Amino acid sequence: MLSNILVFRFLLASFGCLLTGLVVWGLMALCRRRFPVFSLQRANWLLGQLAVVATFAVILLPHSERLRLAPPIELPESLLAQEAAPHKANEVAPASSPEAEARVTVKEYSSLSLLAQAWLLAYLLGLAYTVGRLWQARRVLHGLVAVGTPLHERFGVSGTWPAGLTVTEVDAPISPMLFGLLRPQLLLPVHLRGFEPEQQQMMIEHELMHLRRRDLHWMSFGLLLQSLLWFNPFMRLLRNELAWAQELGCDRDVLASRPPSARRTYAAALVAQLRLQHRQVQAALAFGGVSASTVAARIGWIREPGSKHGRWARGVAIVGLAAVSGGSLVLQPALAWRVVPPAQASSAVTSTPFSCTEMVDAGSGQRLMHDGHCDERVTPASTFNIAVSLMGYDSAILRDEHTPRLPFKAGYADWNPDWRMATDPTSWIHHSTVWYAQQVTTQLGDAQFQRYIKNFNYGNQDVSGDVGKNNGLTMSWIASSLKISPVEQVAFLRKMVNRQLPVSAHAYEMTSRLTSLGILPNGWEVHGKTGTASPVLANGKDDLKHSYGWFVGWASKGGRTVVFSHLVLEASQPGSSAGPRAKEAFLRGLPAQLDAL
Repeated sequence: MLSNILVFRFLLASFGCLLTGLVVWGLMALCRRRFPVFSLQRANWLLGQLAVVATFAVILLPHSERLRLAPPIELPESLLAQEAAPHKANEVAPASSPEAEARVTVKEYSSLSLLAQAWLLAYLLGLAYTVGRLWQARRVLHGLVAVGTPLHERFGVSGTWPAGLTVTEVDAPISPMLFGLLRPQLLLPVHLRGFEPEQQQMMIEHELMHLRRRDLHWMSFGLLLQSLLWFNPFMRLLRNELAWAQELGCDRDVLASRPPSARRTYAAALVAQLRLQHRQVQAALAFGGVSASTVAARIGWIREPGSKHGRWARGVAIVGLAAVSGGSLVLQPALAWRVVPPAQASSAVTSTPFSCTEMVDAGSGQRLMHDGHCDERVTPASTFNIAVSLMGYDSAILRDEHTPRLPFKAGYADWNPDWRMATDPTSWIHHSTVWYAQQVTTQLGDAQFQRYIKNFNYGNQDVSGDVGKNNGLTMSWIASSLKISPVEQVAFLRKMVNRQLPVSAHAYEMTSRLTSLGILPNGWEVHGKTGTASPVLANGKDDLKHSYGWFVGWASKGGRTVVFSHLVLEASQPGSSAGPRAKEAFLRGLPAQLDAL
């Protein structure tokens, strides 16, 4: 099932492309009025469609929030994590309590979540219906081919048809129609034989001009874009104008070198075709739909073709569409989901204590324990040093247990006294020295760091850091953008102990040595890493009253390995850190748990 945040993004992108479509259509209509030749330029209308689709696609991108200028739409973390902080079903908090207010907020956003999910379902159903209609139109066209007669010689002139084109004559009141992207086919009605030879020639030449200009490719691409955003009426309008430009373009090219009398003859042929055409086949997949609404306009262009200011029109369109696309993107509201709004900064997400213990057999993948609130993503804090160790040794930035030894420098993170000294890999892991990990990630660089995170499939893989601070390379894992759940921690560690990550054997070996914690009384060898961090309030400040405490790792004995992840959110305690407290509590019960497995 897609996560709620993706569903919300899809809803926001849908509204965003509707607004962009409105502005694009207004711009295109203005250009068409100012430059009549604009209607003949098929590229303009296709670019208009692309501008709308581009806005839709970019809003869906995970880091597009950085480009937005509009105020964010804030969504509670509990909603996006699929389940709120645990409350017993039979407990009812007082109506005036912060917890009750937070649940009211989550309930409101749950309604919005249902709306977003309903829209996604409606979109998929509408897309299926659109594809079905196109398939039915294709069946109608191929049905006409099946009952027709193949033609091998051209009407009224000597020669053969272009290579690769199949021509069929049908006894049906339709106009000449060209269709088929991969296997072009031309349908010619029997009544066309009753036209004057020059009229026959020009009407067939019109369809062949579509083939030479590769209009089938343009039409198919425009139809694909329209189908993807079937709910956007402006995509249909733009695609119709694209088809109209293609028709006018072929009329222009067919008549370009002919005398004025030929224009009158061609116009008369269009009128005659309209009178004989008792049935208009669905023309979305084909060229050649002559209708009363278009014949008069086509005759007007045939009599007085416009050809001035073509370059100006295209230039204005390109600049205008670029401005519309960029403007519509930056003015779309972003989604923010760090916590609920500021008035509820003490919400259940950050103030209600919870715990989780997740244990999995590394070999079989069998879940051995899943106890508590284990699916919500939070900051990995110093547990991320396991991943940094793998990166550092794999890239040769780190070499062994004591190399490199780096001196402490003024300006480094120093809120822990143990960090204000020279540090090597062993002391870094032991003291969770933030600045040492930052030196490793800085040497990796943005591209390599992001590549490792992606290859590790680590949590939400968001290493953008704090919004607007460009600090993802050094701060993303410290109460910032990078988040991971206990379930995902176990999945990452299982890949590590099974050596299924794209790193060297040396990286596995050294990381295992650095994280070794010794052997339990029952013979299990334990490796692990702690992590401590404060939740972040809606105003961007740390919630100093509460702390996350992590302890993650694995235990091995007799060829069997169990990976584990233990997380608590609890009230802060002066003089001690949540991570070491979580480690101590977990290790006290670990021997009995392992013996019971």
